[in-house]
Amino acid sequence: MDLLWFLSALSVFTLQERAGTGAMTLKSVLLRQLRPGGGASACSPAQHSRRRRSWVWNQFFVLEEFTGNDPLYVGKLHSDVDKGDGQVRYVLTGEGAASIFSIDESTGDIHATRRLDREQQAYYTLRAQARNRDTNRLVEPESQFIIKVQDVNDNEPKFLDGPYTARVAERSPVGTSVVTVVATDADDPTYGNSARLMYSILQGQPYFSVEPKTGVVRTALPDLDREVRDSHLLVVQAKDMIGQIGGLSGSTSVTVILTDVNDNPPHFPRRSYQFSVRESELVSTVVAKIRAVDPDEGPNAELDYRILDGDGLGTFSITTDSHTQEGLITLHKNLDFETKSSYMLRVEASNLYVDARFLSSGPFSDVATVRLLVQNVDEPPVFHSSVSWMMVSEAAAVGTEVGSVLARDPDATNSPIRYSIDRQSNLERYFHIDSGTGVITTAQPLDRETVAVHNITVVATERLDPSLTGKAVVLISVTDVNDNPPSLAIDYDTFVCENSEPGQIVQTLSAVDRDEPEEGQHFLFSLSEAGQNLSFTLRDNKDNTASILTRPGGFLQRDQLLHLLPVVISDSSRPPLSSTNTLSITVCTCDAAGEPRSCRQGAPLLLLVSLQSAVTAAVLTCILTLLGVVVVTAAIRRRRRDPLTVVAERCVQENIVCYDDEGGGEEDTEAFDMLALRHLNTTGQSHQTQARTLTSTSEPTSEGNWLFLPFIRERLQQADLDSAAPPFDSLQTYAFEGSGSSAASLSSLNSLDSFNSQECQQNYDLLKEWGPRFRKLADLYGHRQTSLLKHVFLSLHDCCHHFHSESKNFMNI
Repeated sequence: MDLLWFLSALSVFTLQERAGTGAMTLKSVLLRQLRPGGGASACSPAQHSRRRRSWVWNQFFVLEEFTGNDPLYVGKLHSDVDKGDGQVRYVLTGEGAASIFSIDESTGDIHATRRLDREQQAYYTLRAQARNRDTNRLVEPESQFIIKVQDVNDNEPKFLDGPYTARVAERSPVGTSVVTVVATDADDPTYGNSARLMYSILQGQPYFSVEPKTGVVRTALPDLDREVRDSHLLVVQAKDMIGQIGGLSGSTSVTVILTDVNDNPPHFPRRSYQFSVRESELVSTVVAKIRAVDPDEGPNAELDYRILDGDGLGTFSITTDSHTQEGLITLHKNLDFETKSSYMLRVEASNLYVDARFLSSGPFSDVATVRLLVQNVDEPPVFHSSVSWMMVSEAAAVGTEVGSVLARDPDATNSPIRYSIDRQSNLERYFHIDSGTGVITTAQPLDRETVAVHNITVVATERLDPSLTGKAVVLISVTDVNDNPPSLAIDYDTFVCENSEPGQIVQTLSAVDRDEPEEGQHFLFSLSEAGQNLSFTLRDNKDNTASILTRPGGFLQRDQLLHLLPVVISDSSRPPLSSTNTLSITVCTCDAAGEPRSCRQGAPLLLLVSLQSAVTAAVLTCILTLLGVVVVTAAIRRRRRDPLTVVAERCVQENIVCYDDEGGGEEDTEAFDMLALRHLNTTGQSHQTQARTLTSTSEPTSEGNWLFLPFIRERLQQADLDSAAPPFDSLQTYAFEGSGSSAASLSSLNSLDSFNSQECQQNYDLLKEWGPRFRKLADLYGHRQTSLLKHVFLSLHDCCHHFHSESKNFMNI
C-alpha cells in the first residue's frame, strides 16, 4: 500500500526496469514553466519548453535483522544532470538519515548502518536532494521516497491472556466448548507465513481437544466424572509457519475445573443404627444424629430426612442440619421407661434437587432403621397437675380445708411422698398442708380485701431420696363476704354561699365499698336521725350517688361558720352494713357567680384547735417528765441511806420540823425575833454575820432556786400579815434558817444550791477520814449522785421553760 501511495504521488514519473541489475529507475518529467512576459498561449507547444530529469534507485526494500559486518546496501540515487564529473552532490534527510542510513555524496549509494527491526518500525520516510557542489544550489527538485523493512520470521507466538482457567460441567457431551485460547505473533501477517498460527494440545488427551485454527478447547470424552477427578491441566501450543518445520512456537496452560451435577444419589453407610436415650431428657432435645453420604457437592448434596414409619413416629421427629446435612432426631414427647423402653424408626434420606437426566439410573434416596433404647433414671415426684385452682371464703375459720394436691413417684420403686409448702411463697403462713395427705387448710384468718389470690408453691419430696423433689403451683382465690361497710369515696371539701337559694345542690356524694358483691354495688344514702340539720337535706339519686341541698333560711358566717352533716351509707347485701360519715360544710361569702371569696373566718378556729393541741402536748410532756423526776429522786434517796455516819441524822428529808433548838411553839416564833433563833448555836461568828438582814439571808445562792423563790415569798408575806392564819413553821423555818444555824439549812428547797457548790444533802467527805480504803468510795459515790440530780433538775427546767414559751405564743395569737 505504501508503494502504491508512493507511485501515485509521483504520477509524473515513469518506471522502467534496468536489464540485468534488477534496479528500478525513476525518471522525472517536469512541466516547463511559463516564461515571464510571454504572450503565447499556455496550450501552444511553441510557447512551452520541457526539461527532463530523472532519479535512479537500485533497491526499495531492506531485510530486517541483517547481521553482516559491513553496512547493508539499500539503493542508489542518480540525476540526469550528473555528468560524472563530480559537480553534483547528493544529500539525504528524513527518518533515520545519518543515524541509520548513510549516502555517498558523489555516487548517491545508500547503505543501512544498523540492524533493523520491522516490529519496531516497518518503514522510513526520507527526502533526497541533488545540489551543485560549487554553488550548493538544487539541480533537481527535492523528492520523497520510502524505505520499507522487509519481514523475517523472528517472533514466536505468545498467549497474552494465559494461563487460562475454565469450568465445564461433568458428564458434558463430547465437543462441548470449554474455552478459546488466543495467541499473537508480532511478525507481518501480510508477508509470508511468519504470522500464520496452528494450535495443538501437548498435554490433556484424551479428555480434551483443540481446534487447530481457532484455538477452541472442547471436551473429547463423554463421561468426565467430577467425583473421580475434579480438575484437568492442559498444555496448548501455537506454532507459526502453519505448523511447518522451522516455525516458531509458544504454549500456555489451561486448568479445566469440572463442576458438579446431581448424578449421585445419597446412601446410608449402615443399614441400621442404635442409640440410648435417658427418660429424663427434655422435650425438643436432640437425642440422636444420622448422616447419609452424597458424593455430590453444594445444592446437589442437600438432603431431606423424614420418618417413614415406626412405633416412635409420634414421639420423635427428624430435621436436617443445613450445615452438616445430618439428620437430627429430636424428642417430641416425654419418655417413660416404665411405660415403653424402646422405639423403632424407619428413616429416609433423599436429595432436595434432582436432575431428570439421571433418574434412569435409580431413585435418589436411601432408607435406614434407627432403634432408640430408653434408659431408666430415678425421677422426682410428679404432680397430677402442675397448676391447681382452689377457692375459700374469707370468713372461713382457721383449720378449714381448702383442697388437696396429689403427687406420685413415676419410678417403679413408688417411693412415699412428703408434702410441704415453699416458705418463700407462704411468708405470712396463711395456709398449712398435711405432709402425708397433701390436704391444704387455712392457718390464719383471711381477708379478701388484703389479698384476693394466694399463690403458693407445694413441694413433693421422696422420702427415700430427699434430693428428688417436684413442685406445683396452687392458686387459692379468696371469695368475698360482706364485712366492710360503705364509706364516702373521698374527703369532700364542701362550702355553701351565704346567699344560696333554697334547694340548691351543695355537693354530690358518691360511695365506695371494699367488698365486691356478685350483683354489683347498690348504696342507700340518708341523714342520721340524731344529727338532723335544719339547714340541709339529702336526696338519694338511686344511682349510687346522693345530693346535699340547702333548705330555706339562708346562711351567715357570723352565726355559724361550720356545719357538720352526718350521712348514713348502707349497702345492699344481706344483712346490710352501714356507716355514718360526717360531711363538713363551710359557709363562705361568694360573688355573683357563686364563686367563694372569703372563707377565712374559719382560720382562727382551726388555728385555735391546733394551738390547743400543741399546748396540751407540752403540758403532758412536762407532767410525765416531773413524774420521772420524782421516781428517780426517790430511788436516789433510797440508795443514799447509810447508818454508819452521824451526819445523815442532820439531813432530815421526811421530817420538815426538825430543829436544833425548838422554841415555844408557833406563838413564840411570831413573837420573837428570828435572828436570835438563827444564832443560838453559833460560836465564833463575827458581828457582821450576826447582823445579816432578812432580805440578804433569803436571797438564793444558786440559779436553781428562782423557780421556788416567788412562791416562798408570797406565802411568807401572807403568814406575817394574817394573825389568824394557820402556822407555817416549815416555811418560816426553811426561809430563815441556814447560815446562822449550827445544823445549817434544813429546807429541801435549798438543796438546789448543791448544783453550784460542793455541799450536798448527804456529805460523804466523812468517809475520807476513815482511811485510803474509803476515800475512793466517797469521791465516786458523791460525784455520781450530784451529776444525776443535776441532770434531772435541768431537764425539768427545760420542760417547764418550753411549756412557758408555748403558752406565751398561744396568748399572743
